[in-house]
Amino acid sequence: MEKQELREILKETLQEFLVIEPVELARKFEDGEMVLQPGNPSLKPYRLPIESFFHKIVMIRDRLRVLEAKINAHPKLSDQEKVEFEQYITRIYGSLTSFNILFEDREDGFKGTGGQKEYE
Repeated sequence: MEKQELREILKETLQEFLVIEPVELARKFEDGEMVLQPGNPSLKPYRLPIESFFHKIVMIRDRLRVLEAKINAHPKLSDQEKVEFEQYITRIYGSLTSFNILFEDREDGFKGTGGQKEYE
């Protein structure tokens, strides 16, 4: 296989994985509100429509996926460097799994290592 053919295949594959599918907020949170109540009762709580918060979480997830694809396709990174960056991204996903409750379809949420130890 020639280098140009490989590039075309890689480009098509990346485009396929970078397609951002719309995701839905869990029905129980529709029209909901997130309230951050300060410990000091004299301070006003911060209120945010849960749809706005969910949108921000989905943007983080999608941008992490794009970053992951770009790292894996980077021509100057060694395989070891790619694995190292991949492990960092996986840990970030793991840190964000608490927000999976907001996704209607659990498959759209974050997936970490599942409690498995990562090898270094």
